[in-house]
Amino acid sequence: MSHVEVYGIRHHGPGSARALRGALEEFKPDAVLIEGPPEADPIVELAGEPGMVPPVALLAYSPAPGGDPAGDRGGDRGGGRKAAFWPFAEFSPEWQAIRYALGAGVPVRFCDLPAAHQLVPSGDAAEADPETEGPETEGPETEGPETEGAGEGEAPPEPAEGIRLDPLGWLAKAAGYDDAERWWDDVVEHRGGGPSPFPAIAEAMAELREQLAELPEGAASAGLPPGHLLREEQREAHMRRTLRRTLKEGHERVAVVCGAWHVPALRAKVPAAHDDRALRGLPKAKVAMTWVPWTHGRLAGRSGYGAGVRSPGWYHHLFTAPDRPVERWLTAAARVLRAEDLHVSSAHVIEAVRLAEALAALRGRPLAGLDEVTEATRAVLCEGADLPVELIQRRMVVGERLGAVPERTPMVPLQRDLQAQQRRLRLKPSALDKEQDLDLRKPTDLERSRLLHRLRLLHVDWGVPAEAGRSKGTFRETWTLAWRPEFDVELIEASAWGTTVRGAATARAEALAAGATLADLTSVAERCLLADLGDALPTVMRALADRAAVDTDVAHLMSAMPALVRALRYGDVRGTSTGPLRTVVDGLVVRICVGLPPAVTGLDDDAAREFLGHVDAVHGALALLAEEEHIERWRRTLEGLATRPEALHGLIEGRVTRLLLDAGRLPDVADRMARAVSTGTAPARAAAWVEGFLSGGGLILVHDVALLRLVDDWIAGLPGDSFTDVLPLLRRTFGGYADAERRAIGERLHRLDQVSASSSGPDEEDVDAARAAAATATTLHILGWEGSS
Repeated sequence: MSHVEVYGIRHHGPGSARALRGALEEFKPDAVLIEGPPEADPIVELAGEPGMVPPVALLAYSPAPGGDPAGDRGGDRGGGRKAAFWPFAEFSPEWQAIRYALGAGVPVRFCDLPAAHQLVPSGDAAEADPETEGPETEGPETEGPETEGAGEGEAPPEPAEGIRLDPLGWLAKAAGYDDAERWWDDVVEHRGGGPSPFPAIAEAMAELREQLAELPEGAASAGLPPGHLLREEQREAHMRRTLRRTLKEGHERVAVVCGAWHVPALRAKVPAAHDDRALRGLPKAKVAMTWVPWTHGRLAGRSGYGAGVRSPGWYHHLFTAPDRPVERWLTAAARVLRAEDLHVSSAHVIEAVRLAEALAALRGRPLAGLDEVTEATRAVLCEGADLPVELIQRRMVVGERLGAVPERTPMVPLQRDLQAQQRRLRLKPSALDKEQDLDLRKPTDLERSRLLHRLRLLHVDWGVPAEAGRSKGTFRETWTLAWRPEFDVELIEASAWGTTVRGAATARAEALAAGATLADLTSVAERCLLADLGDALPTVMRALADRAAVDTDVAHLMSAMPALVRALRYGDVRGTSTGPLRTVVDGLVVRICVGLPPAVTGLDDDAAREFLGHVDAVHGALALLAEEEHIERWRRTLEGLATRPEALHGLIEGRVTRLLLDAGRLPDVADRMARAVSTGTAPARAAAWVEGFLSGGGLILVHDVALLRLVDDWIAGLPGDSFTDVLPLLRRTFGGYADAERRAIGERLHRLDQVSASSSGPDEEDVDAARAAAATATTLHILGWEGSS
């Protein structure tokens, strides 16, 4: 006679995992069925290899169809293509079932509804699968009943909808708990031994499903997404079908590991014909399956994962340290705090353990849980401070870690090429944010930079450059590296562009250049130079030259200039040929200088503010380029604008005046400001002039008293209503200055009555000769000029 045991588990529960491992060792099945995608059967044996280190996940994805790779235009991933993950941690019961079966040499198979039915493109499926409609952009991590669990701090739903939406929350409420997580921890996860919990779990779920069946039609599906009941029926039908086939193959002792909610359905005597009807005619999609590394952070419920847990790091600790878990946890917490130079002694740890155990006893818990341990940590180890507790939360409670998969894992060539480069360049992926400083004068660092820039072209943002990494004329870059599981999906999709990172990035850049705007083309050109994509540059540069030649909009030309100049500078630093790019830049400078005067004539307020940004951007770009011929041409253009102030908006006139002053090309600035803020000038125009003039920084008012007095007199002489009108402009101008600048201007204004109104240079404040005598004598002594008068 065949013997079937159905074990109802909670996904990612250490108590469930430990109890399941013990139950399997006692039952000794000759076949194990696990809730999961059957397409993974051919690769499940990889879980037994030494190179497989959880957390990991099964990844099902739809291979890219021919033609344009999905997701590279508009970001829509090909009109409905998705991917789905089935994550496993070391403390996941399913993982322990897999490892038991492989170790015992018995067949292990997955029995859930195939992924081919869950990844059907939108519009092709008769019913959407609610478990593949999760928050992940690639698709969901499709797990079982715990996708219906109540969130932390949420009350269980009302009876009509609460049973199916949140069975654990309903049981917790019946047991007198207001937190489903705490109830499950007390009755299952924190159990130190005793009888198997699975019969009690099965009985509880059977009772809940019986109550659900007694509800009026419609009430049982209240609050559920459309198609949920149908998909649940299909999933359970496929699990039963797989169980029947396994028994027909001659296996007499079969263990089935599934979400607790499904246990009554798998034990029920349902005719095979009924299940066949439920599964007949389901739409299918072509899918591929592989293993990918996962992280504890993505197992956490706060990541949006439906079957996530609140504290993966704590659960990992409970599973791997069953002996004295509270003592070991608090000792590890003390170690983390000491590493941050915080004083934590052994006495602190002892007192924290006592407090955690006392809290557990007061609350009637079998073991101090995370809440008690956290309260003890805050009160004793952290002495009431919240920041150290947050550090423990990041480092231990979530316990971020990145899994690994063996070399034999199925991968697309692009993934293997990236792995080879990671090894060659000694860039090891990590789930934790890691800052990487690169010196571009060193060949290895230069290659690392190129690799990271190429990956960004493929939407694989493993590294994010810091702003400091783009500082002018620097040989250094600073990156923040953090590997995310979804990058494997991005690499799979990007494999349609090529089989190597360089080749795929080249093809991607060439595709981006087709039909791009001038501003976008300059960005692509810059990224090609940063990534050293010499094969793509000719195509990009031809497109850039053609677009620049026909674009007559001066604003477009000016917005393109900064990226092109940065590309030239970084090309020089990286040893990349920039000849064609320099030709484009030379042509743009001439066209901008010719087209700027008519372009800035007669602008309204919004257009003037836009051009103010363009003028500053071009000015800064030419300073970075440091080509004297271009700088001189630009200054002559600004001088031409300064000769016809009546045609310029106040913002533009003021800014041009300031730029020429800084360049030493305008000796009559005080007269120009006096005219700009004179009584006959409209207050709004005067305020715009002042804003444009001071937008480069306010220190000029500290060092030039005449200009400061002009601004002060103008503001003081404004009528009340005019002052109210210009106040927002002035506030925007002075509000952009640093505190030290504003303070210096205020102090200078406070002493204006001691400054000569005619002074246009440094202060000519009265000097107290008696107070200065001692300092003067000391200075003369240091210089050896004691005899000087």
